[in-house]
This record gives sequence, structure tokens and C-alpha cells, in this order.
Amino acid sequence: MSVLRIQNLAKEFDGIKAVDDLSLEVEDNSVVALVGPNGSGKTTIFNLVTGFLRPDNGRVFLNGKNITPLSPYRISRLGIGRTFQNIRLFPQISVLDNVMLGLKYDAGEGFWAALFQTRRMKKEEESNRKKAEEILKLVGLGEKRNELAENLSHGQRKLLELARILALDPKVFLLDEPFAGLFPETRKFMLDFLKNLKAKGKTILFIEHNVGTVKGLAERVIVLNEGKKIAEGTPEEVRENEEVRRVYLGKANL
Repeated sequence: MSVLRIQNLAKEFDGIKAVDDLSLEVEDNSVVALVGPNGSGKTTIFNLVTGFLRPDNGRVFLNGKNITPLSPYRISRLGIGRTFQNIRLFPQISVLDNVMLGLKYDAGEGFWAALFQTRRMKKEEESNRKKAEEILKLVGLGEKRNELAENLSHGQRKLLELARILALDPKVFLLDEPFAGLFPETRKFMLDFLKNLKAKGKTILFIEHNVGTVKGLAERVIVLNEGKKIAEGTPEEVRENEEVRRVYLGKANL
């Protein structure tokens, strides 16, 4: 059963087709890699799926619900969490506060609760703090919780961005080059962590250029070129596809 379905999606920028009548499905509890040369439309697809861009044509469905017209906030609350190619954090607040911003505050959403800081709201604040601390421990940043986000290394920032998504508890993770710029030890940690997410029933769609990483994590690979899907299958099937070799894989020392 597909949890995410993209139907005839299209987007142009100044007459250039970034995404060209694209259709694809991501099955529930699967790990799918989105690959292709620079400029093939990968990040644009993520922006369309998560509401940061509006398509010129086509629709996006999450669990059968049309989410195309929804805001990024609404889409995230329905169960899609994403990271960005250029890491987006709040650099001048603590690591812990970055994660807490992703947590729900049901008790404080009413006007009077927010005004008078009700006992229920304070209890929820403490509960969310504990949740955020547990999430930071999961990604190996527990000891960094009081650091400013701007003081973290590149790899630690990647892990913090992942932690912030975990706070949303999404069903579907959209990860834009999660391994880019990571040292080998952090790369292995990230790889093992994502495998564990899959084991817990999560669905992952990720953008990646490193073929070894794709083969080590993805069950299925979708290859793009100039906004179109040119191949889809297992890593082995895609590797043997002549069109893929011509357009993409031949450039990657495979």
C-alpha cells in the first residue's frame, strides 16, 4: 500500500521544466532513494510535496488524502517530516529548544491557557522537555542539549535537524542529502539510525549522490533526469539500466 503518491506533478521556472509530468509512489514502511544529476528536480519535488512550492499541475496524496493545497505546517502535522539540503536550524537558541519547537503544545493553544500559564500547560512543558531530551539522546546529542545550535559541527547540525523531525513523530521522512559532508563515523551512525527507523515502521524517501550509501540503505531507487523519471527498481536493476548508465551512473564511478 502506498503511503505517498505523486500524480502528474509539474513545475516550471522561467520556462524550464524542473519537474515534468512526474508520477511515483512510495510504499508504506519502505526506504526509497531519489537520485539523478544536479538540476534533475529532486529538491523541487520535496518542496512540492511539503507545500513549500505550489505545482503548476498534478497532485500529491498522503495516505489517500490530497495534500496539494495545504500549507507546510498542515502537511507536517499530517505526518511528513523533512530535512533540507541547506540545514535550517535556529542557530541562536539551544539544541534542546530547537527540538522542543517541533513538539505539540495542546494545552497552550488556547488564549486563556497561554495567558495564565495554567498548571496543565506547565505540566505539558515539562513533559515535552523530557521528550526532547530523550530524542537528543537517541541521536547522540544528549550532552549538547544546552549548547547553542550555532556552535555545533556540521555533522551534529545534521543530527539535530533529524532530531527536530523526530519530535514531530512523522510517518514519512523526506531527507535531502542526509549524508552530505559527514565524517565516516557520523555517516555510519546516520545509516544505522535510518535503518532502525525503518524497522520501527517508518517510511523514508531520501536524496543521495553516493552510490554505496544508496545500495546500503535503499530497497528501491527512482532515477530522475531533467524532471522526468527515467528508471525505477532495486539498486541492482537500476545499475544495469542503459539509460541510467548513460545519463547518471556513468558519471559516478560505478
